[in-house]
Amino acid sequence: MSGDHMNIPATGFLRLSQVLALIPVGKSSWWRGCKSGRYPKPVKLAPRTTAWRAEDIAALVESLGDKGGNGQ
Repeated sequence: MSGDHMNIPATGFLRLSQVLALIPVGKSSWWRGCKSGRYPKPVKLAPRTTAWRAEDIAALVESLGDKGGNGQ
């Protein structure tokens, strides 16, 4: 039992490296999923700073767990 998703803060932002530590996909796949709507949209905090709302990532982790995301 990993429990990684338990370390997601209730509020705030997560950077890409933090998100990818929780969601086992590559950078290109993550960005493609964000563009297609499969994954949450990013928030630009500054011109070169992108993050995701912690609430959105927690909901995604929970929904992936509900689907039994261990398949692949």
